[in-house]
Amino acid sequence: MKTSDFDYFLPKDLIAQTPVEPRDHSRLLLVNRESGGILDGYFYDLPDHIRKGDVLVFNDSRVIPARLYGKLKDSGNVIELLLLSRLKQGNWRALVRPGRRMRTGAKFVVGQDPQKIVLGEVLGEEKSGARIVNLEGEENINDVGVLPLPPYIRERVPDPERYQTIYSKEEGSIAAPTAGLHFTGRLMKRLKEKGAEIVFVTLHVGWDSFRPLTSENPFEHQMHSEYWDLPEKSAQAINLAKREGRRVISIGTTATRLLENVALDQAGPPILGGYGWADIFITPGHSFRILDALVTNFHLPRSTLLMLTSAIAGKELLQQAYKHAVRAKYRFYSFGDAMFIT
Repeated sequence: MKTSDFDYFLPKDLIAQTPVEPRDHSRLLLVNRESGGILDGYFYDLPDHIRKGDVLVFNDSRVIPARLYGKLKDSGNVIELLLLSRLKQGNWRALVRPGRRMRTGAKFVVGQDPQKIVLGEVLGEEKSGARIVNLEGEENINDVGVLPLPPYIRERVPDPERYQTIYSKEEGSIAAPTAGLHFTGRLMKRLKEKGAEIVFVTLHVGWDSFRPLTSENPFEHQMHSEYWDLPEKSAQAINLAKREGRRVISIGTTATRLLENVALDQAGPPILGGYGWADIFITPGHSFRILDALVTNFHLPRSTLLMLTSAIAGKELLQQAYKHAVRAKYRFYSFGDAMFIT
């Protein structure tokens, strides 16, 4: 298997710059693994494809304003940070620029209001180029930080909540679990009326959601760990569904990684509630222990998320689906359309 096996051509005008309104009016590509069928639809019709007893697993992580703009204390030069993950109180892993000015020992300040500033220091440098930084006053990040939109979105989003799911609750992600952006309160109600069981888990989305693979051998790629939390109530609902032969449907690749990481670590199902760090890298050939179906957006070429999606759909069928989506002018990436793989 090579990284280039997961490349495809995407016209730039198909990269969605703004979200569709209402949320559930995005398009939905239906991909059936058993028949090989590929059908066009709309996201608001998702309940028509849900069975009574299906368990839908949603990631309730919320995006934090992880992009910080500040100045070096000694020179006043402008610097920028993208917080990747919180290691412990006050300490974060971050991407920085310019890197030459943010060496170990560099001190910086973020914010203008003396009552709401963040004072920082670079504690160390990692091989990946990331920095370990200490932030004094991290409680002010919500006041001084900016929502970190992906680099391929170049237009301003007037309402920052549009890059959050309507059910987001637990703060910690640096990118939205984008499959969830399509859901509205009315759609969630219709799913419940159809007999679906809705459960929530938390996985804080990190750098790997948009970090490209740089090697032709994908197994040389190092996955960064992402924090997860699986409530016992959600675990028990999933276990019961697996015992009774009902489908467990993941809303997005983030919930998928959580479920499969937990099942692999615990040799499940059944699985137990808990919390920890997930670094699972799902590629074609993976034997899914929990997942039966997946709702997901369209992913970047040569990405770990495209490999994960290929693992469940089958590489050839997914390639056909992507070619169809390009021909039919579906919208791609975070603010784009979705597919339902069954």
